[in-house]
Amino acid sequence: MDIRKPAVAGSFYPGSRDSLNSELEKLMPKERDKKKAIGVISPHAGYIYSGSVAGELLSSVLIPKKIILLGPNHTGLGSKASIMLEGAWDLPNGTVGIDSKLAEKILQNSEILKADVMAHLREHSLEVQIPFLLHERDDLEIVPVTLMGLGLNDCKNLGHAIAEAIKSYGEEVLILASSDMTHYESQESANKKDKKAIEKVLELDPHGLMDVVAENNITMCGVIPSTVMLFAATELGAKKASLVRYATSGDVSGDYDQVVGYAGMVVE
Repeated sequence: MDIRKPAVAGSFYPGSRDSLNSELEKLMPKERDKKKAIGVISPHAGYIYSGSVAGELLSSVLIPKKIILLGPNHTGLGSKASIMLEGAWDLPNGTVGIDSKLAEKILQNSEILKADVMAHLREHSLEVQIPFLLHERDDLEIVPVTLMGLGLNDCKNLGHAIAEAIKSYGEEVLILASSDMTHYESQESANKKDKKAIEKVLELDPHGLMDVVAENNITMCGVIPSTVMLFAATELGAKKASLVRYATSGDVSGDYDQVVGYAGMVVE
């Protein structure tokens, strides 16, 4: 069985079980109402910067046992649409198995996905999400998918493949799209641009999201995973979306000249 070892433990988030659990306790609010979600968009920077947004988001939704993780491929390794079909991911706070049955269903429905491990070995966009999910649910099973260079039609087709797989699967599944927002622009510019992208998510408009990101040069690294999630979620009957929290790295660092934006959003 393939065991995927942590690539960014000790840098993006604490590398020891105790330190990580302590950090997650601080980042994930307790005793709040949780809503059932079809999909979410969660940031993936170092926890010092985006952890409070991810923690607030993921503690606000009911976490089912099965999670499809869609993330951008930052490394360029592997296929442009890569799915891991089997094995497990080791994290400092636990080990998470891959749901091979659900992964195979998605692969069989898709014309662009490739079974591939290489794309996942060094990629952080999915890894940083899992400790939050594990903190909420220790019997978690995942389907990891990394994406790069997809056009709108590919996103739509993959969203359809995921929706069809979930419909036939018979269990509750959450689709998590991993994305940061604007990168390395002023706070004013990031706020303005990110608001346009967020509005399209709130409108459940995957076409509009891709268009507004391209037209306004919004450096939203996970626009492809987010678009795929929106296509799948709307096909699964999503009726509304909400913004849980928006913040930037400047809120932590005090440097508002070069910020990265982070948004936590829920699709129901």
